[in-house]
Amino acid sequence: MIPANFHQTYGPGALVTGASSGIGQAFAEELAALGFDLVIAARRIDRLETLAARLNAQHGVKVTALEVDLARANAAQSLLDATAAQDIGLVVSNAGFGLKGPHEANDAATMTDMLMVNCNIPLQLAHGFIPRLRARRGAGKGGGIIFNASIEGLMGCPYSAAYSASKALVIALGEALWGEVSNEGIDILTLCPGATESEAAAKQGIDPAMLHNQLPAADVAQATLAHIAEGPTFFSSDYYKASFDQLLAMPRREALAAMAAGMKPTR
Repeated sequence: MIPANFHQTYGPGALVTGASSGIGQAFAEELAALGFDLVIAARRIDRLETLAARLNAQHGVKVTALEVDLARANAAQSLLDATAAQDIGLVVSNAGFGLKGPHEANDAATMTDMLMVNCNIPLQLAHGFIPRLRARRGAGKGGGIIFNASIEGLMGCPYSAAYSASKALVIALGEALWGEVSNEGIDILTLCPGATESEAAAKQGIDPAMLHNQLPAADVAQATLAHIAEGPTFFSSDYYKASFDQLLAMPRREALAAMAAGMKPTR
């Protein structure tokens, strides 16, 4: 259950990146229902504007849609500048994407973009927002940052090498920042989802029907918000957490060999 004082603690505003689909859209929908004014950011401005209009009509909240290519070097600063005059108490650094298959088959430029979106954006948003969230304590408010990582960030995953490496950074970032600021009234939570109903699998060439125990994005977003004060990490899927617990309990060579055998692409 999301606490009754959630909006009082983290409101009135929230920033959600990658809000045009999937978990990011679900975060935006849930926060709007809780009364948050939103800044939502992604590349697909048409989707963002449609979402903004719907959330405004349904919940009477102000929703600002920002068209931002988060792979660009100045993207994080543009988000910080766009929200400078707003009282943002919750940052949901959700945007990210993945690549599957043999590492050498990945496009080099796409890998660079993935590192910018998956790693640079959360690093820079945290750097810019932590002072703002700390300043809210003087007004008797709290603050929070949610990072969207992945269960794959718990270990190097064969045929998902660059993606799992990028998400390992996000997990480490969230853990470190939780240690730094959680005693200052700033909640840091890193979400490590398993398979979730979204466009992500199809974009990576994965047949969604082949994924086990997929959770609805709305369920993942709601559960994450409910656990925001219970950092540093949150696993939305008991099934995938148990699977990785088994792998992590094995000698690493055996675990990696088993994963590689199970995930090796057919030719």
